[in-house]
Amino acid sequence: MAVDEPTERELRVMPWWLVLVGLLVAVALGWLVLDLLLTEADRASQPDTRATLRIDAIRTGLTVVAGTGGGLALLLAARRQWIAERAQRHQESVAARDQVHRDRVQAHAEAVAEAGQRHQDRQSGAAEHDAAERRLTELYTRAVELLGNDSAAVRLGGLHALERLGQDNPGQRPTIAAVLCAYLRMPAPDGEPRETEVRRSAQRVLTRHLRADDAAHWPELRLDLAGAALVDFDAAGCTLVDANFTEAVFSGVTSFAGAAVRGRLNLGATIFHDVVFDDLAAEAMVVLDETRVGRSASFDRAQFAEGLSCQRATLGGRTSFRRATFHQPTSFDTTRFEDTATFREAVFLSGLSMEHTQFEGSVSFRSARLADMALFRWTMFDAEAVFEQAQFAGAANFGRARFHGMASFEGARFSRPPQVDQARASVDGGHVWPAGTVVERLDDEWLLLVDR
Repeated sequence: MAVDEPTERELRVMPWWLVLVGLLVAVALGWLVLDLLLTEADRASQPDTRATLRIDAIRTGLTVVAGTGGGLALLLAARRQWIAERAQRHQESVAARDQVHRDRVQAHAEAVAEAGQRHQDRQSGAAEHDAAERRLTELYTRAVELLGNDSAAVRLGGLHALERLGQDNPGQRPTIAAVLCAYLRMPAPDGEPRETEVRRSAQRVLTRHLRADDAAHWPELRLDLAGAALVDFDAAGCTLVDANFTEAVFSGVTSFAGAAVRGRLNLGATIFHDVVFDDLAAEAMVVLDETRVGRSASFDRAQFAEGLSCQRATLGGRTSFRRATFHQPTSFDTTRFEDTATFREAVFLSGLSMEHTQFEGSVSFRSARLADMALFRWTMFDAEAVFEQAQFAGAANFGRARFHGMASFEGARFSRPPQVDQARASVDGGHVWPAGTVVERLDDEWLLLVDR
């Protein structure tokens, strides 16, 4: 920013003739005074007095000349002092302007140097970034190439190379997880007996970094394993965010015990051999529609904050939902339980629907709490059905249900009489119905339950 500078008037040099004129004026003034005084002295009447007056006149004239000259000398001295002061101020002003100019030049030089340094730093940073990106790309490409090798040992090396790459480069973790998921989704190569171990390793790489208590935790990874073939998949203690396992095939023992579900967990149309969901904490919907379980399935103490959808599923072995809690509407419509099933001490804080569900083995709702509507219409109970000590705080509907085995509602509490219209039960079941239930005998095999 420019600095306003005081404007100085031009200093003019005094001409020599002006000094000469001053001297002439002083002489002329002295001569004039002398002439006047001498004229007055000559008019004196006495000669002695006339001489004295002439001397005084001469002395006075010289005094005038000397005084005028002294005045001129004083004026010149004053002008000399004024000129010296102006010169001093001029030198100081010039020095100040020079200093301002030097400061401006210095600031400009520093700004230029700083800009040059910033430009150099940017170029250096860009060069380092490009080099790092090229190195990262080379490492990633090499690891992926190893993963596609025909040798199982080389593929294992590629897996661990990708894992190390993700551990050192957090920005690459979602891409690496997607590559591993894609590898598991691809069909296993024929004639490679060690492929199972490679796939187990890929699974362990994924699940190891999904555990929040692990030092190598990779947060917010999303798994897309739709249609994958998984062996002894162990996601116990993992944090699953929007995980998709649709149509996946799980062989061996699968575990989601203690897992935390932070997004929708889609297990629709999957196939399990043995699966464990004990202590699962699901903050979003869990989907098990059309799922098939060959042996056992355990959901003990699981928490379903957004409910569970298990429609048209086939649960072939022992199934347990003991002490599980369902906070939102839950559906088991058209699901088949081929072995024993227990919902003992389970808590349904919202609606429960088991319409057209079939229990081929015994089922227990002992001490279960159903806080909202419970629908068991058209449900088939092929073995004993135990609802002892259960609490039905909402409407309960068993319309057209079939009880082939013993049905026991001993100690069950209903906030309103259950609806049992057209429900049927075997004659020799040894049933214990809710108080006030109207039972009519149809024939030698069936009893008919009707609403009052």
